[in-house]
Amino acid sequence: MPTMLEITDVTADACCTPLQREPLSAEEAEQLATTMKALADPARLRLLSIVAASRGSEACVCDLIEPVGLSQPTVSHHLKVLTAAGFLTRSKRGTWAYYALVPGALDRVSQVLVAS
Repeated sequence: MPTMLEITDVTADACCTPLQREPLSAEEAEQLATTMKALADPARLRLLSIVAASRGSEACVCDLIEPVGLSQPTVSHHLKVLTAAGFLTRSKRGTWAYYALVPGALDRVSQVLVAS
């Protein structure tokens, strides 16, 4: 005669944990993905780091070329992507462009990833 096993519902306490905060909407996720794609490049992360570490969180494009070891057009392209993503602002002084870190720009990325 087969032995009958007792069945215990283990999903009642473990499944469907209520959310503690509002998740990203589809639109917010799309915007954040675009922003994070701008950061998903080692050269851009280095450029952002250099600007953030510079006096006043601002650097001339002429000071950004040598540290990353890329050509001026390539550095300018990466800076354009970071500016379009809202991490940097650009101002022109004579023949040079200066890039400054947007205050709080990195905070919005970290806030999404940290539980509140």
